[in-house]
Amino acid sequence: MSRRPRTVLLSFSAFLAASGMMLSACSEKQSGPVVVSVIGTPRQLADPMRDILSPAGKLMLESTAQGLVAFDARGDILPALAQRWIVQDDGRSYIFRLRRARWANGARIKAVDVAALLKNRIAANLALDSHGDLAAIQEVSSMTGEVLEIRLSVPRPYLLQMLAQPQMAITRRDGGTGPYRKEKRGEAWFLRPIVDDNADDEEPIAPWENRVLRAERGSMAIARFKQGLSSLVLGGRYSDIPLLKRADIDNRDVHVDPVQGLFGFAVVGRSDFLNDDRVRAALNMAIDRTPLPDAFALSGWVITDRLMTQQLDLPAAPAAPSWSAMPMDDRRSTARAAIAIWRNDNGAIPRLRIAMPKGSGSRLLYSLIAADLSRIGVPSQQVERDADADLRLIDEVAAYDSASWYLGRVSCARKVHCDPAAQERLIEAEMAPTLEVSQARLAEAYDLMTAHNGYIPLSMPVRWSLATRALNGFAPSSRARHPLNQLFRATN
Repeated sequence: MSRRPRTVLLSFSAFLAASGMMLSACSEKQSGPVVVSVIGTPRQLADPMRDILSPAGKLMLESTAQGLVAFDARGDILPALAQRWIVQDDGRSYIFRLRRARWANGARIKAVDVAALLKNRIAANLALDSHGDLAAIQEVSSMTGEVLEIRLSVPRPYLLQMLAQPQMAITRRDGGTGPYRKEKRGEAWFLRPIVDDNADDEEPIAPWENRVLRAERGSMAIARFKQGLSSLVLGGRYSDIPLLKRADIDNRDVHVDPVQGLFGFAVVGRSDFLNDDRVRAALNMAIDRTPLPDAFALSGWVITDRLMTQQLDLPAAPAAPSWSAMPMDDRRSTARAAIAIWRNDNGAIPRLRIAMPKGSGSRLLYSLIAADLSRIGVPSQQVERDADADLRLIDEVAAYDSASWYLGRVSCARKVHCDPAAQERLIEAEMAPTLEVSQARLAEAYDLMTAHNGYIPLSMPVRWSLATRALNGFAPSSRARHPLNQLFRATN
């Protein structure tokens, strides 16, 4: 093995390139169950539906209650409860054939039961869905004992990505559809693979196929891995990156996911100060994104001043804000002048409350943001993540590849400061009869939201994991999803 570098500088490209060399150069083997730590709380593992978007909740659901389809280790769609599917009627009909599987009580899983459970999950998620993509689902019905159909009012090319989300898990009170059954053992959960009906029942489950899963603080998870007491740490975010530096974790064991999504501040306050269009624009242009990678020692961290960095289903590449090409000094001068005008007209500048999660990474990030705001005459203070705030950090990986996800997440429906006209365009896009009309309305909504400055983008989200080289199936994921049944190649 090559000697570990003296400095800890994590690189997306380096990790991706190094993973193949590590697998060929090392001969480590996994003998017993794989011990996994996910950054979170024990409650999130015990009752994942209560905090379904947490790393721990997602991991438990995708391990014990998969949906019709799932994401593989690299973020691509693969069969789960459905073994295959076809798309008909110009994308308005999806027909799924279920694999032969059983519930925890031994009863065979039937299409009529899956259809009923799926309709319940859709209804539950519609109550929280700010952008209404699930509303395009008109009907879920069983066609035979093993076949069900999902009919849409309008095509949704990303429907499979939506169905692969953990909140679409097919589960009952007595358990889900696998790929594991769970059993509480002390402070951890023991996960045992479910034997498929088509598998050879006489072949025993090898010890390395089992998993021992626990949720804990980032510091404890990193320490456990450092001491060789676990093989995998999942759920890492920006907030714990400074802990990696202090723990002196080998760069070769750290894997950063090349994810897309939102990492920035939503304007959620409704003060006279934030209701001023010039003030919101000033806050956005005053923040310097360029120090982030060096401050966190994370080379390759993609910074951005745009709501979206990819075209996806927009008719053209998303445009940058009008001030994007200005030198930083000019941006600050312009922003400082706008704040000064507001002060002269209205009096003292209110202190902005900036809501962020706990953690050393949040303290570091806040120090950078606070310094930028101070330079234009805006005082600030950091507050708890769920406290009343003026700016609230959004740190989410895109659930599916559509502009509607990005726009919906920072829309009026999510109580973000936004232009009502943008919300109208977003609703029109959801109900559009053709993809062309939908794309045109999404583009209009994007331009309106960008001009309104209700969201202050900083960068792409950061998602990292720790994995030993014995886990030769582990791979960086564009979805930040790491299925526990895909940690090894075909054989261990």
